[in-house]
Amino acid sequence: MSDPVNIVVHGSAGRMGQAVIRCILESTQAKLTCALVKPGSGLADEPLDRVFGALPRNVDFSTSFDPDVACDVFIDFSGPNAFDGALALALERRVAFVSGSTGLRDEQRAAMERAAQSIPVLWSANFSLGVAMLVRVVRRVAAALPDWDCDIVEYHHKRKEDAPSGTALELGHAVAEGRGHALASHAVYARHGQVGPRKSDEIGFAALRGGDVVGEHTVLFAADGERLELTHRAGNRDIFAHGALAAAIWLARRDPGLYTLDQVLAPTE
Repeated sequence: MSDPVNIVVHGSAGRMGQAVIRCILESTQAKLTCALVKPGSGLADEPLDRVFGALPRNVDFSTSFDPDVACDVFIDFSGPNAFDGALALALERRVAFVSGSTGLRDEQRAAMERAAQSIPVLWSANFSLGVAMLVRVVRRVAAALPDWDCDIVEYHHKRKEDAPSGTALELGHAVAEGRGHALASHAVYARHGQVGPRKSDEIGFAALRGGDVVGEHTVLFAADGERLELTHRAGNRDIFAHGALAAAIWLARRDPGLYTLDQVLAPTE
């Protein structure tokens, strides 16, 4: 059996960061070596016991990354404001970088592509392995049914600030790729008033918000007389944490490059 993968979590005070830490603590394939929080956090320099109960490992929440700390993979769930520092730390240590930070700017995405020349990098808007499979299936259905209308409906909790969700956009890109299109020239993000009949090559989006819904995504393909609906529903956030950890363990021993969550999945053929 190989040694556990040493993991540093960036954004450890957030809900996703803490969900990832819980998964690591329960895993025999991974070891948490540092839990990073931003300066001024109420958890700074506190032991992990404060959040996770009595632990066999002596790890504290920290605002700095000790260069002597063992690290094979850097997992980032911080946000666009802290993302640059996270990527810089991974590059400095020459370790694999897994990120689920959303709302990134174009220049930050370009920075990831440059970093992938030196380290393995994997970014995803959604680390659910079920969603990764949905993206794969949607791409193939879109290619097989090129003349069918397509709309993407997503439903999230009322506190979510961006719309459409990053996952909905990823699904839209999968439809566009399956049909040899660019999403930017085919997406319709709102319909209101006298918009006229639907164009044959539109990829429509609808964003619903309410309650505490973790996340639901449906891709609808429609033709005269029939409709195909492909849906994924997230029951809790742990599924994203488990997927991020699976991606980190998989990525730890890869060569430099830009990877996707789809590659973490076993091939279907």
